[in-house]
Amino acid sequence: MGFLERIVERKRAEVARLKERGVGRGRHGMGDAFSSHPTFLEVLVSEQPPRIIAEVKRASPSKGDLNPALDPVQQAVLYQEGGARAVSILTDEHFQGSLEDLERVAASVDLPLLRKDFVIDAVQLEESRLRGASAVLLIAAILSPEELESLVKESLDLGLEPLVEVHTKEEVGVVLGTPARVVGINSRDLVTFQVDLKVVEELVPLVPKDLVVVAESGISSRADIEKLMAAGVENFLIGEALVRAVNPVAKLRELMGRD
Repeated sequence: MGFLERIVERKRAEVARLKERGVGRGRHGMGDAFSSHPTFLEVLVSEQPPRIIAEVKRASPSKGDLNPALDPVQQAVLYQEGGARAVSILTDEHFQGSLEDLERVAASVDLPLLRKDFVIDAVQLEESRLRGASAVLLIAAILSPEELESLVKESLDLGLEPLVEVHTKEEVGVVLGTPARVVGINSRDLVTFQVDLKVVEELVPLVPKDLVVVAESGISSRADIEKLMAAGVENFLIGEALVRAVNPVAKLRELMGRD
């Protein structure tokens, strides 16, 4: 069984436990405690590019430990200070993340938050909303076209912006059959873990201009950003380069060309 298959099997077990606890049985109690934050979509189309979604993570599926001692609240506050437009929180427990990280950050910064996890069921969407997420990652590679369309619609119904991640031309075609408004193009192949920024350059022209594109993975320098901006990208999801940085504020400003 490959990496993605193992992840999906584990997530099915997590979803079953969520449902046993009653999460997802109606939306009573789903507050709008974080509704004063700007929406995820708004920050990706306002102000001058490049716009950075800065990621909070202690480890990653591809690289293992990155910064195990990282404090998510402190890191997110630094991201806000540095000019990030949104914050992504890795919540998968097997990669040292948690929903508590998401909830704590939501109470500490004024930026919209993306829950980054392996979402396969609508109950995870409701859980994300309850914990303060403004957006949620949906990975086309682990969902059938029917599942993806259903989760995109359910996300939007809940007031969550789905960031739908693709890596191939075929996946772009599937996403265009849904009401998704934000498309993430991942330079990293989730099977081989190989990173190639050319994937973004090749897929950007396939995405209609009225949709928002976010480049994901493998972006570590101002030169990387300039290369992808030349291809038409204005938004960037960056994690490893920031959590490894001695000074995340300075690194953000460097990436944005404001140092």
